[in-house]
Amino acid sequence: MTYLVAGATGTIGRHIIKHLLATGQPVRALTRNPDAASLPENVEVVTGDLSRPETLRAVFDGVTAAHLLSASGDDHTPLRTGAEIAALATRAGVQRVTAISPGLEGPLEQALAASELKWTLLWPIDYMANTLGWSQAIRDDGVVREPYGSRKTASVDESDIGAVAAHILINGGHDGQTYKLTGPQTLTPADKVNALATATGLPLNFAELTDDQARDLWRSQGWSEEGIEFMLNMWATVPDSVGHVNSSVEKILGRAPRSFTQWATEHANAFRV
Repeated sequence: MTYLVAGATGTIGRHIIKHLLATGQPVRALTRNPDAASLPENVEVVTGDLSRPETLRAVFDGVTAAHLLSASGDDHTPLRTGAEIAALATRAGVQRVTAISPGLEGPLEQALAASELKWTLLWPIDYMANTLGWSQAIRDDGVVREPYGSRKTASVDESDIGAVAAHILINGGHDGQTYKLTGPQTLTPADKVNALATATGLPLNFAELTDDQARDLWRSQGWSEEGIEFMLNMWATVPDSVGHVNSSVEKILGRAPRSFTQWATEHANAFRV
């Protein structure tokens, strides 16, 4: 009985592995770069790439349940190899699959739905860990600068995402379900900055930028024009639904999701000089 975790070195993958190991489960970690994986010694690290099915032929052997990704890259491009991945998992006798999905019916989602696999899709609304992108600005002058400061998100702790995935992989249930995962609060960027100020003891502030000011800032940081316009468009069109808190984490884990205050307290040193 082995549990496969794809995206093992990513933010969510590491937390899934942590929660699986905490319950004594054998873990196989799939990564494109095993030399840089830096995973616990009792994790079996294998090389493979979900976008290249020919690298996965032995990866699913002996696997009881697998955590997969439905997209790749910084722009979350849907994997085109969903059908091949689902076929490999089915032939190997995998019983259960969880996958991080952006709420779209891409190739992997479609392939899972058409397969005999038991599957559950997890859609985290927003990672609390995304605020780590502010760490350099906070260390520089204590000011977080972003456009669309009134946008609200029900961000979820990445540890809770890992706990949810591990729970489903181990215990089953939730077959054919898609769960939006949220934290317990709806927060604006300024709310998060205030929480970080309390956690770090630093005098932090949030400054809202116009679109043009954001373009200038991000260009100075080396962003591509495509990336800049993608981000501006995404934040300008954030739907109200991403600010809606739901009970999915509590339903699955039997406890309340962790708050941003808890997350900020645990990660305070990442924002200090």
